[in-house]
Amino acid sequence: MRLLSFLSDIERAVAAGAAAGQLGAWDTTRMVNFHHGLARLTLKPRTAGEGLAAGGSIFLQSFTLADGSLCLKASLNWNGSEAVPVLAVYSTPTLNWKSEASRIATAWLAGAPAEASITQVPAAPATEKFQKAASA
Repeated sequence: MRLLSFLSDIERAVAAGAAAGQLGAWDTTRMVNFHHGLARLTLKPRTAGEGLAAGGSIFLQSFTLADGSLCLKASLNWNGSEAVPVLAVYSTPTLNWKSEASRIATAWLAGAPAEASITQVPAAPATEKFQKAASA
């Protein structure tokens, strides 16, 4: 599987997965480094109010596993979000690359996953026995 071909499949799947009135609503920029097996697709909505408001990118990393099979990792990123989910694609004889590209595009179009908020819980008051042991 060629990295640029897979990136193109993802780009087409994003365009096809957008709402009916949004086809072609994305400005895209590609970067491919064949030597290192890296590629990035950056997506920006053409007009405000269409698609994901802030846009984002899909970063691909292709590498060969120890058994000689191909593995591809897709890191999804949305502007304004710290979430970076990673989807792995392992090459198998029955793998359908177009459906995997569609799966990655669908995950990106779904938007950033909800981020958990961390709330600091106040410490429980120490017991007298614990305070005496700590001060000794």
